[in-house]
Amino acid sequence: MSADPHYQATEEAHTGPIKNPKQLLLAVFFSFIAPIAIIVGLVSYVVSGNRPSGAAQGDNMSLYGVSQDTRDREVADRLKKVGSIEIRDANRALAAGEVVFKAQCVACHGAPGIPGAPHLNDAAAWGPRIGQGYATLLEHALKGKGAMPPQGGGDFEDLEIGRAVVYMANAAGGKFPVPERPAAGAAPADGAAPAAEGAASAPVAAASK
Repeated sequence: MSADPHYQATEEAHTGPIKNPKQLLLAVFFSFIAPIAIIVGLVSYVVSGNRPSGAAQGDNMSLYGVSQDTRDREVADRLKKVGSIEIRDANRALAAGEVVFKAQCVACHGAPGIPGAPHLNDAAAWGPRIGQGYATLLEHALKGKGAMPPQGGGDFEDLEIGRAVVYMANAAGGKFPVPERPAAGAAPADGAAPAAEGAASAPVAAASK
């Protein structure tokens, strides 16, 4: 083989840095195993206790104007219940219409009340409304009508709201019977409800003639 220095330099340049199997194994190790080891180490650091503790995080947040109490309140607001279930005693005595009126209706329908609302004892304002019948008045009271918000679902049962409606209507000349709770286990006979409605509306119709 020629001892030409130029030939030897050219041959070494073509052979590269890996000249034996041991160097090849080391190259493979550092090319694949080392990056994996680095990634595992970073993941372990992130999930380990090397991160700041919760108290330290709270202190850092307080530096930015957010206190731990504020965070607790925000969490409580996010976790608070959306609705609630109220269990009432079905056997308790029904509130009288006057009691319900004074507790829930007097602000708008009492004196002086608000403009546009029929006030207690105002026969001229209540006359056309009484002519609509008790069922319509009760529906308006429970579900709301115009500027009046719904009155159902509050502190009183729907039947007690109906008693307040009857109290106001009768004070202005209506003749509606005071609604009562059905007896336990008693089912109304067919046509009982329409008959009651008709009995309530008949005096009103007669009075309007």
